[in-house]
Amino acid sequence: MKQRVCICGGGNLGHVVTGFLAIHGDCEVSLLTRHPERWQRQLTIRMPEGDTRQGEISVITSQPAEVIPTADIVLLCLPGFSIREELQLIRPFLQTSTAVGSIVSSTGFFFEALELLPATTPLFGFQRVPFIARTTAYGQAADLLGYKPSLNVAIEQTADKARLCSTFEQLFHTPTTLMQSYYEVSLTNSNPILHPSRLYTMWKDWHEGIVYPVQPKFYEEWTDEASALLIAMDCEFQQLLQVLPVREGSIPTILDYYESSDAASLTRKLRSIQAFKGILAPMKTVEGGFVPDFSSRYFTEDFPYGLRIIQQQARKHQIPVSTIDRVMAWGIKKTAL
Repeated sequence: MKQRVCICGGGNLGHVVTGFLAIHGDCEVSLLTRHPERWQRQLTIRMPEGDTRQGEISVITSQPAEVIPTADIVLLCLPGFSIREELQLIRPFLQTSTAVGSIVSSTGFFFEALELLPATTPLFGFQRVPFIARTTAYGQAADLLGYKPSLNVAIEQTADKARLCSTFEQLFHTPTTLMQSYYEVSLTNSNPILHPSRLYTMWKDWHEGIVYPVQPKFYEEWTDEASALLIAMDCEFQQLLQVLPVREGSIPTILDYYESSDAASLTRKLRSIQAFKGILAPMKTVEGGFVPDFSSRYFTEDFPYGLRIIQQQARKHQIPVSTIDRVMAWGIKKTAL
């Protein structure tokens, strides 16, 4: 019998994950979204190789009662600010055996789920997203821009972790490793540190009245200054990991992950990644040019629901993180504008 997977969320990842799972036919896919009227049953995904494929969604609804009770797996593809509300929404309809998880865990999923859901609910969360994803026509089409060569997942509150891990490996057609602790996926030096380092170095001196003539490319024009800040924040992050129940090396340093040795080589690496090509800095068009868009997910997600989690854990365990504190204070101030 096919696994029944319910995807929650209709953003970039929601589109591509829904389409990918539906296309490969290993499961029956339903979608829980606030805007079911904007979706088509046939979802078109353009693959990295350039070809397009279509997958069929079995049920599209805004009502959790229509999809949650019959789901074997509920997978949240949501920003950090939506996770708590979504868990509260689906909680009354969950079966005891239904596994609930998040496509990315660095925005607080496990901390929220362990508080809100029953101790009998199997929980899972991925360390990094499986795909680089972009929506091209809402509810109709999206681009799968790149795959991760392997996935890491943490699983809690079930005795059969190996079986569930194997299920994800089959669903995503990607080698998947079971992590030792949910801390190993909840804390990451990916987006919560990666994005703020670039944002801060681009716009730390910005104020009202400054208008930029061009909108820079986020990665292709990455700077050594951003790399140096990223490395400095990562050093503080690695000090935090030393006092938490995580295995040494389970969250590699930024330099190790990107196969770099210093700021200059890290810059060259980030500029060269094919899946990052063409991604622009988050800006708004105004008269005369562009200004930073402090309402973008780069700010509303990566600071309050990414970097803040790292900062809170550091304070809890009395680890000094002066660089993270400085960048965090700037980001939160800007999101409050």
